[in-house]
Amino acid sequence: MTIPAHAPEQLKNWNRPRIIEPGGDGDLLEVAMGPHHPSTHGVFRMDVALDGERVIRLKPVFGYLHRNHEKIAESVSYLASMPYTDRLDYICSLTNNWAYALAVEKLTSQEVPERAEYLRVILGELTRIQNHASSIGFLIQEMGASGTPLMYAFREREKILDLFEALTGSRMMCNYMRFGGCRVDASAAWLDAARKVVAGLPGFVDEFDQLLSSNEILMARTQGVGILRPELAVNAGVTGPMLRASGINYDIRKVDSYGIYNRFPFRVPLGDHWDVYDRFMIRMLEMRESIKIVEQALKDIPAGPVMDPKAKIRGFRPKAGEAYGRIEAPKGELGFYLISDGGPNPYRYRVRPPSLINLTVLEDMCLGSDIADVVLIFGSVDIVLGEVDR
Repeated sequence: MTIPAHAPEQLKNWNRPRIIEPGGDGDLLEVAMGPHHPSTHGVFRMDVALDGERVIRLKPVFGYLHRNHEKIAESVSYLASMPYTDRLDYICSLTNNWAYALAVEKLTSQEVPERAEYLRVILGELTRIQNHASSIGFLIQEMGASGTPLMYAFREREKILDLFEALTGSRMMCNYMRFGGCRVDASAAWLDAARKVVAGLPGFVDEFDQLLSSNEILMARTQGVGILRPELAVNAGVTGPMLRASGINYDIRKVDSYGIYNRFPFRVPLGDHWDVYDRFMIRMLEMRESIKIVEQALKDIPAGPVMDPKAKIRGFRPKAGEAYGRIEAPKGELGFYLISDGGPNPYRYRVRPPSLINLTVLEDMCLGSDIADVVLIFGSVDIVLGEVDR
């Protein structure tokens, strides 16, 4: 970023390291990492105080991408907010759709046809697979490795995004879920194409695992780094792979059994050492479990409608009340809290974003670490700034 010559002096120096006095114990160096991309997650900044190369203090600074999502949703119809949810975690638009649809369905006691429930599971788990693969690829790149693992991840992600585009008309901003089902049905040809893609995924995960999991450089850089203790994870409200990597057996697919997840046996992997390596391995193992779920769902999907014929699209006005709908999104608990006053748009609309909540423990994980490990620890959180800032 180029600062104009006529800019105020404090602006000219805003991103330069400066020496601060830590109270007589020696000088600390304060560095602003950002707000350009410190890695590949969006516009984000970390204000870090260093004693030599050791992190003494770290303050996450965000808000550069704030788009007023919640207040916009309170001024438009319930359905008009669905495409806005695509822009939260824009890597995982279909799970965003699902969480919001679930909240409205709870508010209205809306039924969902069985075929639509199967499609939601298939699309939700494919979303989890491509998110975790991309997250691992980015993590390795942030470690300073070549882009090969990321390209392997994107190779498989492209196949999944092609499926999304064929079904919904869009690769990333899918706008597919509806209150009471799904917007369009999946054809027999689409289901066959999905089975073909899923059949190749175990080989990809094996290849990914063999390439990375026993790599001595990756193990040296990630084991014992960025410890997140279980009690802190629980107290801070951390969810998703980060929580399970800290050894806490909590998965909303098991706890709530929303949709039809109680029909699919799957394992919840847990970490033992609570570090960056465990967070990497949990995502690797969860991809294997998601593949099993998708295989079962594709095998058992029934015929039938994908929208409840009683569902209202026009003139949709829920009775006065409130509801909270949540799912196990790829990054953790994604929830929507809605209050209806009987009008055509929500009286109150609130998002519980996993990226923001999980980011709150970044300083705790980085304290005492070397500055070289900070971006690596940050990458292991797996955030998207569209969800953090909203």
